[in-house]
Amino acid sequence: MNNARILGAIALAGCATTVNAASELTFVTWGGSYQAAQESTTVKPFATKSGVKVKVDTYNGGVAQIRSQVETNNVTWDVVDLLLPDANRACDEGLLEKIAPADLASAKDGRAADKDYLPGGLSNCLAGTLAYSTLITYNKDKVKGAPPSKIADFFDLKKYPGKRALKKSPESALEWALMADGVPPNQVYQVLGTPAGLDRAFKKLDTIKSSIVWWEAGAQPPQLLADGEVVMTSAYNNRIYNAMISDKKPFGFIWDGQLKNVTGYGIVKGTKNLKAAKDFLRYSTNPELLATFASTIALGPLRESALPLVDAKVRPYLPTAPENQSGALDVDPVFWADRGDDLNQKFAVWLAQ
Repeated sequence: MNNARILGAIALAGCATTVNAASELTFVTWGGSYQAAQESTTVKPFATKSGVKVKVDTYNGGVAQIRSQVETNNVTWDVVDLLLPDANRACDEGLLEKIAPADLASAKDGRAADKDYLPGGLSNCLAGTLAYSTLITYNKDKVKGAPPSKIADFFDLKKYPGKRALKKSPESALEWALMADGVPPNQVYQVLGTPAGLDRAFKKLDTIKSSIVWWEAGAQPPQLLADGEVVMTSAYNNRIYNAMISDKKPFGFIWDGQLKNVTGYGIVKGTKNLKAAKDFLRYSTNPELLATFASTIALGPLRESALPLVDAKVRPYLPTAPENQSGALDVDPVFWADRGDDLNQKFAVWLAQ
């Protein structure tokens, strides 16, 4: 028996299946510290234990490249890290392989994967890994008295004077405006889907428009806070966590109103490495590994049994931690897929007024 066959007989740790050691796999993700965490916690261990050669590429999201590969029958990507809206779109277009819950590892207590995933974490073509949130954060040194704790505090210029910062996008700004105006999280998209609700959201944003600094890149909010240019800002939770832990910045979180987004792994339709791709998904989404990944990057694992396994020092900062769910809202990808273009146009008009 040659070496390839011998290696191919080695069982993949954490998986019930084996992989052919001659297999190759191209994994596509987002770059930066996020990719570095994936490579150290997931990609390299998988390659070592399976014998599969894994190549890592980066992209900027979307489905255009996946669509082009599938339509031209020239599939060079195997597993792609996708945001939920992109995964849904690609799945609807037939660009991704279907994922059966039985393909994924069970929890240690025997629960099947689909019983262990948090709501929205597992879909027909996406095996969810982590949730990230966009939330409001503040500079503790710039706030006097009781710290802000509600999304309404972001809009209260009298109680908390100073500049605010928001991402230059209607997504999150409109949801927060309605929540700050008293709309319960579970009714936000119903209200926002009406002309009156949209007017209500823009009127609430009008109350702080002159105090808003607009940002576009995720690295900007921590810098705006650190430089004292703003008192509060929207931000990605892990960016602020890193600034607090690595750079000792005096930042605080407002978990009320956090907007959670799902990311995960999909398999490109027509991959020549389907077996290895499925093994990668099984390995990378098992609860123990998700807990390790989450502990490294401070994003929330999407499997319930993974949460207790996350480093205790990191757990309070996770979007999926039970204590951070009060007032939280899961971003509705269908709403934004259906209405995003229209709302972006209306938002641009509002900005120009």
